Amino acid sequence: MRGFDENQRERIRSELIEAGRDLFAQYGLQKTTIADLTDAVGIANGTFYQFFDSKELLYFEVVQREGHEIAEEIIANSLAAEDDPERAIRKFLRALVETMETNPLFERLMVGDEWDKMMRTVDEVSEEEMDARRAESFAHVLPYIEQWQEEEKLRDDDPVAIVGTMGSVKFLVPYREQIGEEYYPIIRDMLIETIAAGLMPQD
Repeated sequence: MRGFDENQRERIRSELIEAGRDLFAQYGLQKTTIADLTDAVGIANGTFYQFFDSKELLYFEVVQREGHEIAEEIIANSLAAEDDPERAIRKFLRALVETMETNPLFERLMVGDEWDKMMRTVDEVSEEEMDARRAESFAHVLPYIEQWQEEEKLRDDDPVAIVGTMGSVKFLVPYREQIGEEYYPIIRDMLIETIAAGLMPQD
């Protein structure tokens, strides 16, 4: 088996992530095969495992990267665009939930047992790597939270816990069907309003 130099490995890995993003968004995790992924990149099936231990771990990587890219856009139009923290956070939460509902990759993630499968995949990632990924995700929002706390415009709690609370709204989306189309929008909007208001300074 021929080896790859560092540049080739980086290129193939990037191409697998890009192919995975397109295929997972279109067909989902279960219906996308290793052959689909390797054919798109032009490598043998067995070569896939030089880059990812499983299809599920590639899926996890794709979702993580998509999340980081979208986060930058959401923040630019909410936290970075508004002076009032409550209005900014409300706008951020609405955009976050809307992305989970409409982005093809995330929308597919909410179908069937895709979400559960990805959560099980998290168990395969080391605690150290998960901590690093979590810190990377929180780094997008944390500076805004810390600045508002310094200005006494936000409640004085652990800023990491605040970021985690804000991110929790996306976990409502997988239960949209169970909640029901009649009540889901009401509950979603009420949750957003409650979190935004609850993060303001307490009297």
